[in-house]
Amino acid sequence: MNHQESSFDILDCTLRDGSYVNDFQFTAEDTKIISKALEDTGFNYIEIGHGVGLGASENTSNVAAATDLDYMKAAHDSLTKAKWGMFCIPGIASLDHLSLAADQGMQFVRIGVNVTEVEKSKDFIQKAKTLGMEVCTNFMKSYVLDPLNFSKQAQISLDFGSDYVYLVDSAGSMLPSEVSEYIKRTLDLCEGIKLGYHGHDNLGLSVANSLISVQLGAKLIDTSLQGYGRSAGNTSTEQFLSAIIRSGYSIDLDPLEVMHAGEKYIRPLILKKGISSLDTVSGQAQFHSSYMPLILKFAKKNRIDPRALIVELCKINKVDAPEELVSKIAKQISRSNPSSGDLFVDNYFGEEQNL
Repeated sequence: MNHQESSFDILDCTLRDGSYVNDFQFTAEDTKIISKALEDTGFNYIEIGHGVGLGASENTSNVAAATDLDYMKAAHDSLTKAKWGMFCIPGIASLDHLSLAADQGMQFVRIGVNVTEVEKSKDFIQKAKTLGMEVCTNFMKSYVLDPLNFSKQAQISLDFGSDYVYLVDSAGSMLPSEVSEYIKRTLDLCEGIKLGYHGHDNLGLSVANSLISVQLGAKLIDTSLQGYGRSAGNTSTEQFLSAIIRSGYSIDLDPLEVMHAGEKYIRPLILKKGISSLDTVSGQAQFHSSYMPLILKFAKKNRIDPRALIVELCKINKVDAPEELVSKIAKQISRSNPSSGDLFVDNYFGEEQNL
């Protein structure tokens, strides 16, 4: 097999996206130890902090084990080569949070906006650039726009000054053929753009989607050790690396050392067994799991199957889950099918989409 020099990099989001799984309870000490282990293994980009991003402990009900400043100091003190960064959702984070991060030496920021609300990122992109940060703009729920309209939003982000624009499969719902179409269309229409891909594994396709993203020219791929992340998890670093190697790419990461880090630091934290049908139906329906507490609330109240509620909601709205709409649909399901079987109750942490 011919070997290809890698023209992409991997961004590790274990400590950030993985914090959804443990109710945002990674400590500052965890951040020091795990981020240093990732750097020693060869990662160049390491994302840390609250899963919902800067300001989340202050402005949501989800309080992390450490403050934003504590996480920043932990990364700053432990890393000497790798770049470290944090997530940032405008409206939860403020521009002042970016200034605080810059004071602590943060090198990159990931600005998360719904793909239908790209204008909200403008001030944050421009502020981060003036502070000398590398900027990735993550288009949450990318799939709600078709590839042409996605590429138009990508051009807007590029014009704002973003260094990377991310295709984000928030629900783990996209097929490889769809990922291919989005990336091809955007690279064709947006001259000079650098694309990233962030996948979830609700349909078991995140590794395949990440691989095809690389093959088509994406420059940054998000992964996490053991696939540790929100909902059905992120792209598994270990599996993605193995797939990349099988495909003939060379990359400056030792897969065995990466596997060791995953086994040592993350695998003991994984309590979830099997495949949750709530996660699977979320991928099928293109549902963002941060609304899951609302789904479970009204499913329980109306004695209906939450999976059916997810499916019916997403026929109407895949971007938001307005409480009035969820309640209305739940009542309709209850009237038409008053006995929907046992309720499924999984723990889901993080309700940033409800703000």
